[in-house]
Amino acid sequence: MLTTTITISQQGHITIPEQVRNSFHWTEGMELVLEITETGISLSPKTINKKLSAKSLRGCLQHIGEPIPTEQLCKLVEYTNDSI
Repeated sequence: MLTTTITISQQGHITIPEQVRNSFHWTEGMELVLEITETGISLSPKTINKKLSAKSLRGCLQHIGEPIPTEQLCKLVEYTNDSI
């Protein structure tokens, strides 16, 4: 998990570090929603009802750990409990 410290400017502005913006694929001009929660604040992209290109979704699901072989990813899933 990335932890960083930022400073609020005299005008109330903050700068989101480049590493954080890149990890969320946030780009210049993108609108974010700031939500007050019980534990602090939450920033998330403003959702717009538009279709996303496959290219824009690249990297949104990241696997951390050892690479999984393609053969294993393509194996059929066998369900042993159909009550789900």
